[in-house]
Amino acid sequence: MIPGVSARRRFSDLNEQEVLALAISSEEDDGRIYRSYAQMLRDDFPDTAKVFDGMAEEEDGHRHALIELHRKRFGDVIPLIRREHVAGYYARRPVWLVENLGLDRTREEAAAMEHDAERFYLKAAARSQDADTRKLLGDLAAAESHHRDRADALEEEHLGEDAREREDRTAKRQFVLTWVQPGLAGLMDGSVSTLAPIFATAFATQDTWTTFQVGLAASIGAGISMGFTEAASDDGELSGRGSPLKRGIASGVMTALGGLGHALPYLIPDFLTATVIAFVVVFVELWAIVWMQTRYMETPFFRATFQVVLGGALVFAAGILIGSG
Repeated sequence: MIPGVSARRRFSDLNEQEVLALAISSEEDDGRIYRSYAQMLRDDFPDTAKVFDGMAEEEDGHRHALIELHRKRFGDVIPLIRREHVAGYYARRPVWLVENLGLDRTREEAAAMEHDAERFYLKAAARSQDADTRKLLGDLAAAESHHRDRADALEEEHLGEDAREREDRTAKRQFVLTWVQPGLAGLMDGSVSTLAPIFATAFATQDTWTTFQVGLAASIGAGISMGFTEAASDDGELSGRGSPLKRGIASGVMTALGGLGHALPYLIPDFLTATVIAFVVVFVELWAIVWMQTRYMETPFFRATFQVVLGGALVFAAGILIGSG
């Protein structure tokens, strides 16, 4: 490759055979993506997996039709050209990334795939000056539009209202068990357990930098401890709580953030200003925990308020009293 020269070609420089070859490889890639989605979802969301199986079969059908068209016009040898070889061609999100985004996001990603392909072919057809190329691109856009219609039909066939509600409940439960529950436990631990050492140090020394260092050490240490504890406590196979790595990350990060929230204000040199801001942050943290318990864990509001706010206030007061003494 010559330095400074892009290895990617412009779409406008492709001839009709290359455009057709690009469409064939794109259809093949999309079929493989849909099969990966189906395999990823089959255990927990079998009805949605059937939809993606059907969409993969549709992609295969269009790929075979495109191959036949290529054979008729240009022969059996299909040029090797893929989407990454063409500048400006629509990209696909990696399957491993979509896997972590949840059921609804996976469905949205599939819809976006079909929309991106149709829009690209329509724009390319509008720019084409060759009648045959314009017709070819228009046919490809129509094929992608048909994919979306067929996807809707597959959803009606395999994903009725009852099945969708059942899978949505399963997805919500999985999200709560894997991310919300360990994250909430971490936020509670980080926010409440660090109150006493941070404010005891603040009122004992009235030194903002020392207070920040203590808060930073307590928050990071608690985050590491909670993260490893959560990851090692349950592999998720029997409990259905999901990946221990994800749970460990959720717990560890939220624990550290819970402590850092009221430690960071002590980067402000003025002790009174830093302390007032830290008080406000503590108030916000405790009510955020109440909201999360009410929203995701379905804990009654007054019970959550009593548990969190009262418990946090007691620890907070203990830290001030110890530091002031």
